[in-house]
Amino acid sequence: MSESRRAGFVAILGAPNVGKSTLLNRLVGTKVSIVSPKAQTTRRRIVGITIRGDTQIMFVDTPGIFDARSGRRLERAMVRAAWSAASDADLVLVVVDAKRGLDRATRLVFEGLRESRTPRFLVVNKIDLVKRRVELLPLVDAANRELAFEATWLVSAEKEDGLDDLRAAVASRMPEGPWLFPEDQVSDLSNRALAAEITREQVFLLLHQELPYSITVETENWVESPDGSEIRIDQTIYVLRESQKAIVLGRGGHQIRAIGERARKELERIFEARVHLFLFVKVRERWLEDPERYAAMGLEFSG
Repeated sequence: MSESRRAGFVAILGAPNVGKSTLLNRLVGTKVSIVSPKAQTTRRRIVGITIRGDTQIMFVDTPGIFDARSGRRLERAMVRAAWSAASDADLVLVVVDAKRGLDRATRLVFEGLRESRTPRFLVVNKIDLVKRRVELLPLVDAANRELAFEATWLVSAEKEDGLDDLRAAVASRMPEGPWLFPEDQVSDLSNRALAAEITREQVFLLLHQELPYSITVETENWVESPDGSEIRIDQTIYVLRESQKAIVLGRGGHQIRAIGERARKELERIFEARVHLFLFVKVRERWLEDPERYAAMGLEFSG
C-alpha cells in the first residue's frame, strides 16, 4: 500500500431540505442516499465513499438539523446523529440553500458549530435557482461574518456545477492514512438496508405530507439467483395505525402497487439485475418507541 494514501470522513451538515442528499449522491457519483422534496427524508447517518487519486473520501449524509427539543423521540435521535457525525469528521461541509439564505434553521446549525474546532467549508447550494451569482455575495459575506469558514464554494448539486473543484479541495484536506473500505465499495449501507431506503423514498414521493413520517420499511428477505441476474426482495412497510395501512394500500391496492413498481425500477437500475419485489403492510403501533427499530436505522434510542 502506498505510503501517500489518504482517507477521511466529511460530514455534510445543514438545515432540512438544503440538498445534502443530492450533494452526497453527486459527489460519490451514484445514488446512495434517498431524495424527496419533504423535509427530514434522511433519517440515518449514511456514508458515501469515493476515491480521488490516492485519497478515499467518506462523505457522511446527515439528517437535517432543526430545533427538535419538543419533537418526537425519532426527531431528537435524528438531530443527535447529525451532530455526532459532525463531531467525528475530519472536515464539515455546511450546506446553505442559496434562495433561503441564513434562515432560522441554518443559524441553528451555525450556532451549534461555533465552538467546534473541526475544519469547515461553506457550501452554498442551489445556485441555479438564483439569477446571478453576484446576488450571492451578500449571503456569502453574512455567513462568513457569523461563522468562520476555511473556504466558500458556490455549487448546484442538481446541475453538478462546481462539484469538481469542491471534491478536489476536500481531497486535499484529508489526513494521511490507509483506506478504510474496499476500492469498489460506494456506501456503508448493506444492500438490504439500501433497498429498504429506496422503497421508503417512493413512500415519501407518493403519499401525502404527514403519513411518511409514521412509516418505516424493513427488508425481511433477500434471495439472489446463482448468477446474480435476479433478486427476490420481500419488504414490510410498518405503519402506526390501521387507518394508515388503508392509505398505503390504496383503493383496490393501487397505491401499494404504484410504490412497488417505482421502487422495483429504481432497484433494478441500482443493482443491475431483474428485481422481484414483494411488499407487505403491517401495523406496528409503537415502532417509534421500539429500540430495535432505532438500532436498525443506526440511531440512538436514548433521550
